[in-house]
Amino acid sequence: MEKDVITIVSGLPRSGTSMMMKMLDEGGLEPLTDNVRTADKDNPEGYYEFERVKKLPEDTGWLEDAKGKAVKVLAEQIKHLPEGYDYNVIFMERNLEEIIESQRKMLIRQGKDPDKVSREELRDMFTKYRRILKNEISSHPNMEVIYVSYNDIMSHPEVSVDSIIAFHNGELDKEKMVNVIDEDLYRNRAE
Repeated sequence: MEKDVITIVSGLPRSGTSMMMKMLDEGGLEPLTDNVRTADKDNPEGYYEFERVKKLPEDTGWLEDAKGKAVKVLAEQIKHLPEGYDYNVIFMERNLEEIIESQRKMLIRQGKDPDKVSREELRDMFTKYRRILKNEISSHPNMEVIYVSYNDIMSHPEVSVDSIIAFHNGELDKEKMVNVIDEDLYRNRAE
């Protein structure tokens, strides 16, 4: 792996970013995490987060420690990643209906009102937001990006993993990455 490149895993909420972080970890790319947010019913394999990321753009000191590693960056934080570093971005995509359903179930488990925003409003908001994020990534001079579909990973894991490995110059363990994919955790399928 390129020791100076920071691998960023991002995407909309509930799009498979935690699964991708675990896949990269098992495949041989060390994650930058702090284990503050622990596994729960919504992410039984863990969140793979690093809390300092949420303090961008004020806190960028952790980026030196991220070189040669993978770090999950919330989609809205991508725009705050400073120039001066090289980033490989794995942007997770997923069927919007599945994202919305997963989000609703998580809100219910948290005791929050899932109908505060309608499905239609969420769909429109996520569609626009995803477009803005893609534009942000493509305009960043030091970012290479691969768009990875959660749905494709679940239906054709080997093909998807091959593309991720190629993006990382063939330096990841395919078998270990594929073994992370757990069909039982694919709980919010589009009809």
